[in-house]
Amino acid sequence: MDWQTLLTRERLGKAVHSNAELGRSPFHKDHDRIIFSGAFRRLGRKTQVHPVSSNDHIHTRLTHSLEVSCVGRSLGMRVGEMLRDQLPDWCEPSDIGVIVQSACLAHDIGNPPFGHSGEDAIRYWFSQATSRGWLDDMTEAERDDFLHFEGNAQGFRLLTQLEYHQFDGGTRLTYATLGTYVKYPWTSRYAEAPGYKKHKFGCYQSELPILEQIADKLGLPLLGEQRWARHPLVYLMEAADDICYALIDLEDGLEMDLLSYGEVEALLLGLVGDDLPDTYRQLGPKDSQRRKLAILRGKAIEHLTNATAQAFVEQQDALLAGTLEDDLVEHMDGPAKRCVQRAKAMAREKIFQDKRKTLHEIGAYTTLEILLNAFCGAALEQHRGQELSFKHRRILDLLGNNAPDPSWSLYHAFLRVIDFIAGMTDSYATEMAREMTGRSSPV
Repeated sequence: MDWQTLLTRERLGKAVHSNAELGRSPFHKDHDRIIFSGAFRRLGRKTQVHPVSSNDHIHTRLTHSLEVSCVGRSLGMRVGEMLRDQLPDWCEPSDIGVIVQSACLAHDIGNPPFGHSGEDAIRYWFSQATSRGWLDDMTEAERDDFLHFEGNAQGFRLLTQLEYHQFDGGTRLTYATLGTYVKYPWTSRYAEAPGYKKHKFGCYQSELPILEQIADKLGLPLLGEQRWARHPLVYLMEAADDICYALIDLEDGLEMDLLSYGEVEALLLGLVGDDLPDTYRQLGPKDSQRRKLAILRGKAIEHLTNATAQAFVEQQDALLAGTLEDDLVEHMDGPAKRCVQRAKAMAREKIFQDKRKTLHEIGAYTTLEILLNAFCGAALEQHRGQELSFKHRRILDLLGNNAPDPSWSLYHAFLRVIDFIAGMTDSYATEMAREMTGRSSPV
């Protein structure tokens, strides 16, 4: 791969010619299109780790995505400066920064309500539906898309098909930004294959022609049938996400009284060492732990950003060859790598086992089961040519213009149902499921 091709400013979809705008590159337009999309706005009411209503200081998918984008911008600009002499003549380090920033903004845009438990609930429902014969009219590859449902693949569909120019390029982002977004440029046929990021994939069968087009425009090497090498800048987006959720999970853990300030402070001081900001040294006993942690966290992110950028430059040959199998965290210097790994371990042991989170996850299964039974049941009845019951007619009416056409394949009909349900916020999904079971909201 080469940077000239990887950083193309050409867009997906119909060519749109516009006069150059002072101070606003094609990549800035990508950033703005994501920010102003309805799907991005809905992230404000979607779970990150803890239920969104439990504490005003707890992160949602929206606040998490904004924070990841800030770290991603810094990483992109840092790497751009370090590789300036290798970039195309027209490309500035700030361009690399905004490409990574845009991909970071969108990295969770396809996640369904209730976070990762929502993803798992959808997979489980389709595994049960398969045993009932509901997916018999699909090919094996099509069934796999649902059985291994992935927020990453849903996000790719959203960006390239659903938002703005529906089924005509979607948001029409540049190929460079789309390539940086696609963490897993392969289809669900690899979801059960051993190797890097097992169980993950980034593209449904329905969007495979688009992924092929993006890979061709960016010069991504073909590694196997329906599988390509990752865009090098994907690694920066992934590292920004790792840095934020490793540290921010701990911050949320403190807010939820699942961790003590002392153990979080010790972890960050192990990374920062004596490189403490003067503002931190000047804090007194009356200063809040929240303020202390914010200052210390900022310095920790600076150290992790420097370590990530250095690892990227050191691994550039492998990145451009498409042969780097690990993520950048594995190639960071010792203190930085240990900090991220210990933070993740602490979150697994003390945060993810919280009873409140567990009850929220169980509720996600119930809510999504009600919705999927209703909408997929109606779509299946229509697909089989049966006379629709009054209930199923009304359920399809809820989809409006996005209701599946009777002539469509079952695969595409179910995709439209998933588009609708995955786009819901936690509160909207809960309220709709409650109404469908005949239980109105408490007054």
